[in-house]
Amino acid sequence: METTGKYHIWTAGCQMNVADSQRVASSLERMGYRQTAKPGQADVIVLNTCVVRQSAEDRAHGYLTSLLARKRSNPDLVINLMGCMVGVKGYEHLAERYPYVDIFSPPSDPGPLIAFLSQDESRVMAESEVEVRNALLDGDLVLPAEEQDALVSAHVPVVLGCSHACTFCIIPYRRGAEQSRPVGVIVQEVRRLVSQGVREITLLGQIVDRYGKDIPDGPNLASLLRVVAEVDGLARLRFLTSHPNWMTDELLQAVADHPTIMPHIEVPVQAGNNEVLANMKREYTREQYRDLIARIREIIPNVSIGTDIIVGFPGETPEQFQDTYDLLEELRLDVAHLARYSTRPGTVAARRLGDDVSDEEKWRRYRLLEEQQARVVGEINASLLGETVQVLFEDKVKGRWRGRTENTKLVFVESEQNLRGQVLPIQITWTGPWSMQGRLLPQHADNPLVLTQIDS
Repeated sequence: METTGKYHIWTAGCQMNVADSQRVASSLERMGYRQTAKPGQADVIVLNTCVVRQSAEDRAHGYLTSLLARKRSNPDLVINLMGCMVGVKGYEHLAERYPYVDIFSPPSDPGPLIAFLSQDESRVMAESEVEVRNALLDGDLVLPAEEQDALVSAHVPVVLGCSHACTFCIIPYRRGAEQSRPVGVIVQEVRRLVSQGVREITLLGQIVDRYGKDIPDGPNLASLLRVVAEVDGLARLRFLTSHPNWMTDELLQAVADHPTIMPHIEVPVQAGNNEVLANMKREYTREQYRDLIARIREIIPNVSIGTDIIVGFPGETPEQFQDTYDLLEELRLDVAHLARYSTRPGTVAARRLGDDVSDEEKWRRYRLLEEQQARVVGEINASLLGETVQVLFEDKVKGRWRGRTENTKLVFVESEQNLRGQVLPIQITWTGPWSMQGRLLPQHADNPLVLTQIDS
Protein backbone atom coordinates (compact mmCIF):
# COMPACT_ATOMS: atom_id res chain seq x y z
CA MET A 1 0.00 0.00 0.00
CA GLU A 2 1.38 3.41 -0.98
CA THR A 3 0.34 6.64 0.69
CA THR A 4 1.27 10.31 0.82
CA GLY A 5 0.50 10.65 4.51
CA LYS A 6 2.74 12.03 7.26
CA TYR A 7 3.81 10.51 10.56
CA HIS A 8 5.19 11.85 13.84
CA ILE A 9 6.99 9.72 16.45
CA TRP A 10 7.33 10.78 20.10
CA THR A 11 10.05 8.78 21.85
CA ALA A 12 10.81 8.56 25.55
CA GLY A 13 13.39 6.55 27.46
CA CYS A 14 16.50 4.65 26.55
CA GLN A 15 18.51 4.21 23.37
CA MET A 16 16.66 0.94 22.72
CA ASN A 17 13.46 2.96 22.34
CA VAL A 18 15.27 5.31 19.97
CA ALA A 19 16.27 2.30 17.88
CA ASP A 20 12.70 0.94 18.00
CA SER A 21 11.34 4.26 16.79
CA GLN A 22 13.84 4.13 13.94
CA ARG A 23 12.33 0.79 12.91
CA VAL A 24 8.81 2.18 13.01
CA ALA A 25 9.94 5.09 10.86
CA SER A 26 11.59 2.69 8.42
CA SER A 27 8.41 0.64 8.10
CA LEU A 28 6.31 3.75 7.51
CA GLU A 29 8.79 5.12 4.98
CA ARG A 30 8.49 1.87 3.02
CA MET A 31 4.72 2.38 2.92
CA GLY A 32 5.17 5.87 1.49
CA TYR A 33 4.61 7.91 4.66
CA ARG A 34 6.92 10.86 5.30
CA GLN A 35 8.16 12.18 8.63
CA THR A 36 7.03 15.48 10.12
CA ALA A 37 8.34 17.20 13.23
CA LYS A 38 4.92 18.81 13.79
CA PRO A 39 2.31 16.52 15.41
CA GLY A 40 -0.47 18.78 14.16
CA GLN A 41 0.44 17.89 10.56
CA ALA A 42 0.59 14.13 11.13
CA ASP A 43 -1.86 11.51 9.91
CA VAL A 44 -0.19 8.94 12.18
CA ILE A 45 1.15 9.67 15.67
CA VAL A 46 3.28 7.06 17.46
CA LEU A 47 4.06 7.32 21.17
CA ASN A 48 7.00 5.08 22.04
CA THR A 49 6.88 4.92 25.81
CA CYS A 50 9.13 4.20 28.78
CA VAL A 51 8.10 3.07 32.26
CA VAL A 52 11.49 2.60 33.90
CA ARG A 53 10.63 5.53 36.18
CA GLN A 54 7.29 6.97 37.20
CA SER A 55 8.16 10.38 35.74
CA ALA A 56 8.57 8.84 32.25
CA GLU A 57 5.24 7.03 32.55
CA ASP A 58 3.53 10.23 33.73
CA ARG A 59 4.80 12.12 30.68
CA ALA A 60 3.36 9.47 28.38
CA HIS A 61 -0.02 9.59 30.11
CA GLY A 62 0.02 13.37 29.81
CA TYR A 63 0.75 13.25 26.09
CA LEU A 64 -1.96 10.64 25.54
CA THR A 65 -4.51 12.81 27.32
CA SER A 66 -3.55 15.80 25.18
CA LEU A 67 -4.33 13.82 22.01
CA LEU A 68 -8.00 13.29 22.87
CA ALA A 69 -9.11 16.70 21.57
CA ARG A 70 -7.10 16.22 18.38
CA LYS A 71 -8.69 12.81 17.81
CA ARG A 72 -12.17 14.26 18.31
CA SER A 73 -11.54 16.99 15.76
CA ASN A 74 -9.91 14.53 13.33
CA PRO A 75 -11.33 11.01 13.70
CA ASP A 76 -9.10 9.77 10.86
CA LEU A 77 -5.96 10.48 12.90
CA VAL A 78 -4.24 7.18 13.73
CA ILE A 79 -2.80 6.97 17.24
CA ASN A 80 -0.35 4.18 18.08
CA LEU A 81 0.76 3.53 21.66
CA MET A 82 3.98 1.52 21.69
CA GLY A 83 6.78 0.39 23.96
CA CYS A 84 7.20 -0.57 27.58
CA MET A 85 3.90 0.95 28.70
CA VAL A 86 2.19 -1.64 26.50
CA GLY A 87 4.62 -4.45 27.27
CA VAL A 88 4.36 -8.03 26.03
CA LYS A 89 1.57 -9.40 28.25
CA GLY A 90 -1.55 -7.46 27.31
CA TYR A 91 -2.90 -3.93 27.29
CA GLU A 92 -6.59 -4.28 28.15
CA HIS A 93 -6.36 -1.73 30.96
CA LEU A 94 -4.83 0.80 28.60
CA ALA A 95 -7.51 0.20 25.96
CA GLU A 96 -10.17 0.91 28.60
CA ARG A 97 -8.45 4.08 29.77
CA TYR A 98 -7.67 5.37 26.27
CA PRO A 99 -10.40 4.07 23.93
CA TYR A 100 -9.37 6.58 21.25
CA VAL A 101 -5.99 4.88 20.76
CA ASP A 102 -6.18 2.81 17.57
CA ILE A 103 -3.22 0.43 17.97
CA PHE A 104 -1.19 -0.94 20.86
CA SER A 105 2.28 -2.26 19.97
CA PRO A 106 4.77 -4.20 22.13
CA PRO A 107 8.36 -2.98 22.33
CA SER A 108 10.44 -3.46 19.16
CA ASP A 109 7.40 -4.44 17.08
CA PRO A 110 6.00 -2.07 14.44
CA GLY A 111 3.85 -4.93 13.15
CA PRO A 112 0.47 -4.00 14.68
CA LEU A 113 0.72 -0.46 13.31
CA ILE A 114 1.68 -1.61 9.82
CA ALA A 115 -1.08 -4.24 9.93
CA PHE A 116 -3.64 -1.60 10.89
CA LEU A 117 -2.55 0.77 8.15
CA SER A 118 -2.56 -2.02 5.57
CA GLN A 119 -5.67 -3.67 7.08
CA ASP A 120 -3.86 -7.00 7.44
CA GLU A 121 -5.86 -8.42 10.32
CA SER A 122 -4.01 -11.73 10.15
CA ARG A 123 -0.85 -9.89 11.23
CA VAL A 124 -2.56 -8.49 14.31
CA MET A 125 -3.75 -11.95 15.31
CA ALA A 126 -0.44 -13.70 14.59
CA GLU A 127 0.14 -16.53 17.03
CA SER A 128 3.89 -16.14 17.28
CA GLU A 129 4.80 -12.55 18.09
CA VAL A 130 8.45 -13.56 18.39
CA GLU A 131 8.56 -14.89 14.82
CA VAL A 132 6.79 -11.83 13.47
CA ARG A 133 9.02 -9.48 15.40
CA ASN A 134 12.11 -11.23 14.02
CA ALA A 135 10.81 -10.97 10.47
CA LEU A 136 10.17 -7.26 10.87
CA LEU A 137 13.54 -6.59 12.45
CA ASP A 138 15.40 -8.57 9.82
CA GLY A 139 14.53 -6.17 7.00
CA ASP A 140 16.72 -3.40 5.67
CA LEU A 141 16.38 -0.11 7.49
CA VAL A 142 15.26 2.89 5.46
CA LEU A 143 16.05 6.22 7.12
CA PRO A 144 13.64 9.13 6.65
CA ALA A 145 14.68 11.22 3.65
CA GLU A 146 15.81 14.17 5.76
CA GLU A 147 18.05 11.88 7.86
CA GLN A 148 19.86 10.20 4.96
CA ASP A 149 23.39 11.62 4.74
CA ALA A 150 22.53 13.69 7.85
CA LEU A 151 22.25 11.08 10.61
CA VAL A 152 25.82 10.54 11.79
CA SER A 153 25.23 8.15 14.71
CA ALA A 154 22.66 5.33 14.94
CA HIS A 155 21.74 2.50 17.30
CA VAL A 156 21.37 -1.17 16.36
CA PRO A 157 19.79 -3.61 18.85
CA VAL A 158 21.62 -6.91 19.16
CA VAL A 159 19.84 -8.36 22.23
CA LEU A 160 16.09 -7.91 22.66
CA GLY A 161 14.52 -8.27 26.09
CA CYS A 162 16.24 -9.34 29.29
CA SER A 163 16.27 -12.49 31.41
CA HIS A 164 18.27 -11.17 34.36
CA ALA A 165 15.70 -9.57 36.65
CA CYS A 166 17.33 -7.10 39.04
CA THR A 167 14.83 -6.48 41.82
CA PHE A 168 14.30 -2.82 40.87
CA CYS A 169 13.90 -3.35 37.13
CA ILE A 170 10.66 -3.64 35.19
CA ILE A 171 12.28 -4.25 31.79
CA PRO A 172 12.11 -8.09 31.81
CA TYR A 173 8.36 -7.87 32.50
CA ARG A 174 7.75 -5.38 29.69
CA ARG A 175 10.23 -6.43 26.99
CA GLY A 176 10.18 -10.19 27.49
CA ALA A 177 12.90 -12.79 27.60
CA GLU A 178 16.39 -12.25 26.27
CA GLN A 179 16.76 -12.91 22.53
CA SER A 180 19.93 -12.39 20.49
CA ARG A 181 19.66 -11.35 16.85
CA PRO A 182 21.69 -13.25 14.23
CA VAL A 183 25.13 -11.90 13.33
CA GLY A 184 24.31 -11.74 9.63
CA VAL A 185 21.17 -9.69 10.23
CA ILE A 186 23.07 -7.24 12.44
CA VAL A 187 25.85 -6.81 9.90
CA GLN A 188 23.31 -6.32 7.12
CA GLU A 189 21.60 -3.60 9.12
CA VAL A 190 24.89 -1.86 9.90
CA ARG A 191 25.87 -1.92 6.22
CA ARG A 192 22.51 -0.48 5.26
CA LEU A 193 22.86 2.36 7.74
CA VAL A 194 26.42 3.12 6.67
CA SER A 195 25.29 3.22 3.02
CA GLN A 196 22.83 5.97 4.05
CA GLY A 197 25.53 8.13 5.60
CA VAL A 198 25.78 6.83 9.19
CA ARG A 199 29.37 6.96 10.49
CA GLU A 200 28.97 5.63 14.04
CA ILE A 201 27.03 2.61 15.28
CA THR A 202 26.18 1.71 18.87
CA LEU A 203 25.18 -1.91 19.47
CA LEU A 204 22.43 -2.14 22.08
CA GLY A 205 21.16 -4.60 24.64
CA GLN A 206 19.61 -4.34 28.08
CA ILE A 207 22.64 -6.44 29.02
CA VAL A 208 24.64 -6.23 25.83
CA ASP A 209 27.57 -8.35 27.00
CA ARG A 210 25.15 -11.29 27.35
CA TYR A 211 24.83 -11.31 23.56
CA GLY A 212 24.67 -14.92 22.32
CA LYS A 213 24.09 -16.44 25.78
CA ASP A 214 20.59 -17.59 24.74
CA ILE A 215 21.97 -19.53 21.75
CA PRO A 216 23.65 -22.94 22.29
CA ASP A 217 27.27 -22.58 21.14
CA GLY A 218 26.30 -19.15 19.87
CA PRO A 219 28.51 -16.13 19.15
CA ASN A 220 29.55 -13.71 21.87
CA LEU A 221 29.80 -9.94 21.91
CA ALA A 222 33.56 -9.95 21.35
CA SER A 223 33.23 -11.91 18.10
CA LEU A 224 30.28 -9.77 16.98
CA LEU A 225 32.24 -6.57 17.56
CA ARG A 226 35.17 -7.83 15.52
CA VAL A 227 32.89 -8.66 12.57
CA VAL A 228 30.89 -5.42 12.65
CA ALA A 229 34.06 -3.34 13.02
CA GLU A 230 35.15 -4.51 9.55
CA VAL A 231 32.13 -2.99 7.76
CA ASP A 232 33.45 -0.68 5.04
CA GLY A 233 32.78 2.99 5.74
CA LEU A 234 32.08 2.55 9.46
CA ALA A 235 34.17 5.06 11.40
CA ARG A 236 33.27 4.19 14.98
CA LEU A 237 31.66 1.30 16.85
CA ARG A 238 30.34 1.35 20.42
CA PHE A 239 28.18 -0.89 22.63
CA LEU A 240 26.01 -0.52 25.72
CA THR A 241 24.94 -1.30 28.36
CA SER A 242 27.08 -4.02 29.95
CA HIS A 243 26.75 -5.93 33.21
CA PRO A 244 29.85 -6.48 35.37
CA ASN A 245 29.26 -10.23 35.57
CA TRP A 246 29.71 -10.77 31.81
CA MET A 247 32.48 -8.29 31.10
CA THR A 248 35.19 -10.72 29.94
CA ASP A 249 38.84 -10.15 29.15
CA GLU A 250 38.10 -11.38 25.61
CA LEU A 251 35.59 -8.57 25.17
CA LEU A 252 37.96 -5.98 26.60
CA GLN A 253 40.76 -7.22 24.37
CA ALA A 254 38.54 -6.84 21.30
CA VAL A 255 38.06 -3.18 22.21
CA ALA A 256 41.79 -2.72 22.77
CA ASP A 257 42.75 -4.44 19.50
CA HIS A 258 40.51 -2.74 16.96
CA PRO A 259 40.80 1.02 16.29
CA THR A 260 37.19 1.22 15.06
CA ILE A 261 35.87 0.03 18.45
CA MET A 262 35.87 3.07 20.72
CA PRO A 263 37.60 2.89 24.14
CA HIS A 264 34.53 3.66 26.23
CA ILE A 265 32.86 1.11 28.51
CA GLU A 266 29.44 1.54 30.13
CA VAL A 267 29.24 -0.81 33.11
CA PRO A 268 26.69 0.13 35.80
CA VAL A 269 27.49 -0.47 39.45
CA GLN A 270 24.11 0.84 40.75
CA ALA A 271 25.34 1.01 44.37
CA GLY A 272 28.59 0.85 46.33
CA ASN A 273 27.40 -1.15 49.33
CA ASN A 274 27.35 -4.95 49.30
CA GLU A 275 24.09 -5.35 51.21
CA VAL A 276 22.31 -2.96 48.85
CA LEU A 277 23.83 -4.76 45.85
CA ALA A 278 22.54 -8.07 47.21
CA ASN A 279 19.07 -6.60 47.71
CA MET A 280 19.20 -5.38 44.11
CA LYS A 281 20.19 -8.90 42.94
CA ARG A 282 23.22 -7.55 41.12
CA GLU A 283 25.25 -10.68 42.00
CA TYR A 284 28.63 -9.02 42.47
CA THR A 285 30.30 -7.13 45.30
CA ARG A 286 31.81 -3.71 45.68
CA GLU A 287 35.24 -5.34 45.70
CA GLN A 288 34.58 -7.27 42.50
CA TYR A 289 33.43 -4.12 40.74
CA ARG A 290 36.55 -2.28 41.87
CA ASP A 291 38.69 -5.12 40.48
CA LEU A 292 36.78 -4.99 37.18
CA ILE A 293 37.47 -1.28 36.76
CA ALA A 294 41.16 -1.91 37.35
CA ARG A 295 41.15 -4.70 34.76
CA ILE A 296 39.38 -2.52 32.17
CA ARG A 297 41.97 0.22 32.64
CA GLU A 298 44.81 -2.28 32.42
CA ILE A 299 43.64 -3.86 29.14
CA ILE A 300 42.36 -0.77 27.29
CA PRO A 301 44.72 2.21 27.12
CA ASN A 302 43.06 5.63 27.38
CA VAL A 303 39.71 4.07 28.29
CA SER A 304 36.81 6.07 29.67
CA ILE A 305 34.21 4.38 31.86
CA GLY A 306 30.57 5.18 32.56
CA THR A 307 28.32 3.83 35.29
CA ASP A 308 24.74 4.03 36.59
CA ILE A 309 23.79 4.80 40.17
CA ILE A 310 20.42 4.48 41.95
CA VAL A 311 20.11 6.45 45.17
CA GLY A 312 17.46 5.80 47.79
CA PHE A 313 16.97 2.11 47.08
CA PRO A 314 14.68 0.53 49.72
CA GLY A 315 16.52 0.11 53.00
CA GLU A 316 19.57 2.14 51.92
CA THR A 317 20.91 3.83 55.05
CA PRO A 318 22.99 7.02 55.07
CA GLU A 319 26.05 4.89 55.84
CA GLN A 320 25.34 2.62 52.87
CA PHE A 321 24.92 5.61 50.59
CA GLN A 322 28.27 6.91 51.88
CA ASP A 323 29.83 3.66 50.61
CA THR A 324 28.56 4.53 47.14
CA TYR A 325 29.91 8.07 47.42
CA ASP A 326 33.30 6.80 48.58
CA LEU A 327 33.51 4.20 45.79
CA LEU A 328 32.85 6.82 43.11
CA GLU A 329 35.40 9.13 44.72
CA GLU A 330 37.96 6.36 44.58
CA LEU A 331 37.26 5.14 41.04
CA ARG A 332 36.92 8.59 39.39
CA LEU A 333 34.76 7.46 36.48
CA ASP A 334 34.13 9.62 33.44
CA VAL A 335 30.33 9.35 33.47
CA ALA A 336 27.77 8.58 36.17
CA HIS A 337 24.12 8.39 35.15
CA LEU A 338 22.22 9.17 38.36
CA ALA A 339 18.67 8.20 39.26
CA ARG A 340 16.45 8.39 42.33
CA TYR A 341 14.79 5.06 43.10
CA SER A 342 11.26 4.83 41.72
CA THR A 343 8.94 1.97 42.67
CA ARG A 344 7.88 -0.05 39.64
CA PRO A 345 4.73 -2.16 40.12
CA GLY A 346 5.35 -5.87 39.72
CA THR A 347 9.06 -5.83 40.49
CA VAL A 348 10.52 -7.81 43.37
CA ALA A 349 11.55 -4.61 45.14
CA ALA A 350 8.00 -3.25 44.96
CA ARG A 351 6.50 -6.49 46.30
CA ARG A 352 8.98 -7.17 49.10
CA LEU A 353 11.04 -4.13 49.99
CA GLY A 354 8.70 -1.13 49.96
CA ASP A 355 10.01 2.41 49.53
CA ASP A 356 11.23 3.72 52.86
CA VAL A 357 13.67 6.46 51.81
CA SER A 358 11.96 9.84 51.64
CA ASP A 359 11.90 11.82 48.42
CA GLU A 360 13.72 14.64 50.20
CA GLU A 361 16.53 12.29 51.22
CA LYS A 362 16.73 10.82 47.72
CA TRP A 363 17.19 14.33 46.31
CA ARG A 364 19.87 15.09 48.92
CA ARG A 365 21.88 12.02 47.95
CA TYR A 366 21.33 12.68 44.25
CA ARG A 367 22.70 16.22 44.54
CA LEU A 368 25.72 15.09 46.55
CA LEU A 369 26.67 12.67 43.77
CA GLU A 370 25.87 15.26 41.11
CA GLU A 371 28.23 17.75 42.74
CA GLN A 372 30.88 15.07 43.19
CA GLN A 373 30.74 14.05 39.52
CA ALA A 374 30.88 17.65 38.34
CA ARG A 375 34.10 18.07 40.30
CA VAL A 376 35.66 14.73 39.32
CA VAL A 377 34.76 14.92 35.63
CA GLY A 378 35.81 18.56 35.55
CA GLU A 379 39.24 17.53 36.80
CA ILE A 380 39.46 14.67 34.29
CA ASN A 381 38.52 16.93 31.39
CA ALA A 382 40.90 19.67 32.54
CA SER A 383 43.78 17.29 31.88
CA LEU A 384 42.87 17.49 28.16
CA LEU A 385 43.37 21.25 27.93
CA GLY A 386 45.77 21.92 25.07
CA GLU A 387 45.68 18.30 23.93
CA THR A 388 44.59 17.17 20.46
CA VAL A 389 41.70 14.69 20.33
CA GLN A 390 39.81 12.99 17.51
CA VAL A 391 36.22 14.29 17.21
CA LEU A 392 33.38 12.92 15.10
CA PHE A 393 31.06 15.83 14.30
CA GLU A 394 27.31 15.24 14.29
CA ASP A 395 25.46 18.53 13.85
CA LYS A 396 25.47 22.27 14.39
CA VAL A 397 23.89 23.78 17.51
CA LYS A 398 23.56 27.52 18.04
CA GLY A 399 26.23 28.27 15.45
CA ARG A 400 28.79 25.77 16.75
CA TRP A 401 29.58 22.28 15.50
CA ARG A 402 28.96 19.55 18.04
CA GLY A 403 30.86 16.27 18.15
CA ARG A 404 32.27 13.62 20.45
CA THR A 405 35.71 12.26 21.18
CA GLU A 406 36.55 8.57 21.14
CA ASN A 407 35.71 8.62 24.87
CA THR A 408 32.24 10.15 24.18
CA LYS A 409 33.23 13.56 25.58
CA LEU A 410 31.23 16.41 24.06
CA VAL A 411 33.22 19.01 22.09
CA PHE A 412 32.05 22.24 20.43
CA VAL A 413 33.95 23.94 17.60
CA GLU A 414 33.27 27.16 15.73
CA SER A 415 33.64 26.76 11.96
CA GLU A 416 31.86 27.99 8.86
CA GLN A 417 32.73 24.75 7.08
CA ASN A 418 30.49 21.67 6.91
CA LEU A 419 32.00 19.27 9.44
CA ARG A 420 29.09 16.82 9.62
CA GLY A 421 30.24 13.20 9.62
CA GLN A 422 33.93 14.05 9.66
CA VAL A 423 36.49 12.74 12.15
CA LEU A 424 38.99 15.52 12.72
CA PRO A 425 41.83 16.30 15.15
CA ILE A 426 40.76 19.10 17.49
CA GLN A 427 42.91 21.03 19.93
CA ILE A 428 41.04 21.56 23.21
CA THR A 429 40.96 25.23 24.25
CA TRP A 430 38.46 25.11 27.15
CA THR A 431 37.15 22.39 29.44
CA GLY A 432 34.21 21.98 31.76
CA PRO A 433 32.60 18.97 33.44
CA TRP A 434 29.93 18.40 30.78
CA SER A 435 31.54 19.67 27.58
CA MET A 436 34.71 21.10 26.06
CA GLN A 437 35.57 23.61 23.35
CA GLY A 438 38.26 23.31 20.74
CA ARG A 439 39.63 24.53 17.44
CA LEU A 440 40.40 22.93 14.12
CA LEU A 441 44.07 22.46 13.43
CA PRO A 442 45.25 24.85 10.69
CA GLN A 443 45.57 22.25 7.93
CA HIS A 444 41.97 21.11 8.48
CA ALA A 445 40.59 24.60 8.92
CA ASP A 446 41.94 25.42 5.45
CA ASN A 447 40.67 22.17 3.89
CA PRO A 448 37.41 21.06 5.54
CA LEU A 449 36.96 18.07 3.23
CA VAL A 450 40.02 16.26 4.55
CA LEU A 451 38.88 13.34 6.69
CA THR A 452 41.04 11.79 9.34
CA GLN A 453 41.77 8.26 8.13
CA ILE A 454 40.79 5.45 10.45
CA ASP A 455 42.92 2.42 9.83
CA SER A 456 41.16 -0.92 9.94
